[in-house]
Order: sequence, then structure tokens, then C-alpha cells
Amino acid sequence: MRAVVFAGKGGPEMAEVREIPDPVPQRGEVLVRVRAAALNRADLLQRRGLYPPPPGYREDVPGLEFAGEVARVGEAVRGLAPGDRVMAIASGEAQAEFVLADPAMLLPIPEELGFAEAATLPEAGITAHDAMVTQGGMRSGWTVLVHAVGSGVSTAALQIAKAMGGTVLGTSRTAAKLELARKLGLDHGILLGKDDPKFAEEVRRLAGGKGVPVILDFVGAPYAVENVAALSPQGRIVVIGTLGGPKATVDLGALMRARGSIVGTVLRPRPLHEKIQATQAFAKDVLPLIRAGKVRPVLDRTVPAAKVREAHEQMEKNDSFGKIVLEF
Repeated sequence: MRAVVFAGKGGPEMAEVREIPDPVPQRGEVLVRVRAAALNRADLLQRRGLYPPPPGYREDVPGLEFAGEVARVGEAVRGLAPGDRVMAIASGEAQAEFVLADPAMLLPIPEELGFAEAATLPEAGITAHDAMVTQGGMRSGWTVLVHAVGSGVSTAALQIAKAMGGTVLGTSRTAAKLELARKLGLDHGILLGKDDPKFAEEVRRLAGGKGVPVILDFVGAPYAVENVAALSPQGRIVVIGTLGGPKATVDLGALMRARGSIVGTVLRPRPLHEKIQATQAFAKDVLPLIRAGKVRPVLDRTVPAAKVREAHEQMEKNDSFGKIVLEF
């Protein structure tokens, strides 16, 4: 089968498409013919040798999510048949023509969606729902601050929060991304400076002077102090990424006075049963919203798998809004 393979550790030039052996489903496994697989920041880090996959997965074959059709089912698999359209997150190796999956991880693709649209949903949607609702405790009608609001996870979180009746504040360094996010329901956009991002004062003003109960952060260290200052009493900061650096200094006194929490979360290295729980929670809460059109895929562009280097170069420019998807 054809698969994206990293020829070594380094820049986008390391990404190429090669022929590798087809996977074979064992008892309790499903073989999926991948039609589309989204690109994620984790793939770029893996290419540079900075984010290896869990044990048992190839370091040179990336891919955290996919959409396609069931090709074969192993023994003891029930409820799935060849031809079923499915999507899922993966621990790795999803950017290939075929991928193995646990049946409990597979979600039905809503009939309204094509494969490329479906491929934008699993990683972004499950991560967003888990971080905001399960880890962050988001409830109907709450206000949430979503950083880097043009990313795949952020656009999913924005739409889920709006479907829950929430108010969404979003930050970006790019005015165009804030404008695009407003079309998805963003209530208030905050344009940040590149060298010294300040947002807490504006967040508190927009939130009626009391701050916000949930903050989703993908940036890390540069936003840490402002995040604490923007919290409402008993609020939670959920750290999903550290694109700006992982080591931060915060005012613990301010955190204590707010009785706030900082929660770290990552999906990929979790044990299978926890991933299944997150997947099923997403299926229960968010799949109905997708079918109703209240949560929509945010597809920036599709790229043939053979042009994977171009896709990596585009993501590294940081000017995409939503997901870049490879088609197989």
C-alpha cells in the first residue's frame, strides 16, 4: 500500500509517499481503506523527531485520524461490514491507504459528509469535546476563552460551545482568522500582539468583569500569566498544546485567590480504554450536532497524498484555517 513515510528527521523535505506492507487484521480488529487523513501539528513534530508515537507504532509513518471504508473485519468483530463508512482517531500510521482499528474506536460518518470533510472531525472534535467538557467542566450557557481560534481543535470547540448555548471569546494573531471564526459563531475576537500578548483585561471586560470559567490553551508558556488573570472564581485552564513553549512562571497566589485549576491533557498516549471513552462521549454529545448541521467540518484544503510535502509546508506557514486533508 501507499503511505506517507518520513525519510529521516527534519523539515518537510523528509515527507514522501512510499510503498509499505499492507496491515492484516487480527482477531477483534478492523481493516479500513483510508480515503482521507487530516494533517495535525503532531505530525510535524513527529517528522522532526520531537513527538514519537506510542510503543508499537512506526515512528516514520504518521497519522492521527482518518476517514474511509471498512475493507475487512477480523474474527469476533460484530456490527461492522465491508463498505461501511467510518472515521476515527489513531495512535499513528493513519496516513496510508489502509489502517487497522479497534471496532470500538470507529464512528459512522454522517451521510451528509464526504470523506475529506469527515477526516477533519475525529482528532479535532474528540480533543475539543474532551478538553472543554470532560476536563474543563464546560456547562450549557457558560463562557469559554479559546486561544488560537483558527486551529482545527479550536474551530471544533467554538462550535460545540455555541451549540451548548455558550458565549465564546477567541484569540488570534491574525485578524482574518478572527473574521472567519465569527462566521462559525465567535462572539468576541481578540487580536493579539506578536511580541507581548495581552488579553486578560479585555477578557474580563467582555465577561462582565468576572473572567471566564473555562480557558482552552494551545500556546502554553507565553499565555500562562494572562490565563490565570483571566479566570473567574473556580475556573479551569485546560492546556492542550505548548506551541509557544512548555515552561512557564505563574502567580500561584492569583491562582489560589481564584481557586482556579490548571489541567493538562493529551489524547494520543492515553490507554485504549480511555480513548474509547472519549470517542463514545463525542459520539453521544457531538455526532447529533453534526447531523443537525450545528457543528460543521472546517476544511481548509485537500491535498493529494503524493503532495504531502506541500501540505507540511503549508501548515508550517500557519496561515490555514481549519484542517488540511490528505486524500488517498
